[in-house]
Amino acid sequence: MKMDVLTLFPAMFAGPLDVSIVQRARTAGLLDLRIHNLRDWTHDRHKTVDDKPFGGGPGMVLKPEPLFEAVESLAGEKTHVVLMTPAGQAFNQAKARELSEREHVLIICASYEGIDERVVETLVDEEISIGDFVLTNGGLPAMMVIDAVTRLIPGALGHDESATDESFSHGLLEYPHYTRPAEFRGLKVPEILLSGHHAEIEKWRAEQAKLRTAQRRPDLLENFEKNEGR
Repeated sequence: MKMDVLTLFPAMFAGPLDVSIVQRARTAGLLDLRIHNLRDWTHDRHKTVDDKPFGGGPGMVLKPEPLFEAVESLAGEKTHVVLMTPAGQAFNQAKARELSEREHVLIICASYEGIDERVVETLVDEEISIGDFVLTNGGLPAMMVIDAVTRLIPGALGHDESATDESFSHGLLEYPHYTRPAEFRGLKVPEILLSGHHAEIEKWRAEQAKLRTAQRRPDLLENFEKNEGR
């Protein structure tokens, strides 16, 4: 899979994407990730990428010229262009899986007050938000999307079942986990997990996933029961 990122702050991406699963996926050739500085598509000596909004108001708006040039130079026929913005659709595991199945994703990181709407209307295929709050720019949200998507690329986790058996993969929060020792400071692992009865263990895990979701994210349980049935 190929991913390109357009940002005004490429240095932000150096640490988080150079370690752990994302770095292993890059090293293995599973993910071709490239970070681009939007200022590379400017033509004045100040490398200007923003200007005051028409109609007045606070802040600055990203200009259309460098964004059009950048996207047109990086995108191909199968490129899916994503804009990270608080106004976008809420990002979730289903969206991460959808993006992981695309050949090429180009992410635009919004900054300042936003970007010229002509870019959105003409170049952007999808707007994505990571939550109902505002950050300094779209860099951190883009990293979160890249990490979530990379985990779902076949081979990235080493064991592909890991990506299908975790929180949100089935619409619920994941069941609780335990490991050795079986007893620690008087706290014992549930007997069912030590029984060796795999069918009963799976049943217990499904029940625990529903219970945990009901306690912590009742909205998810409501959607799960609506879509999957009780």
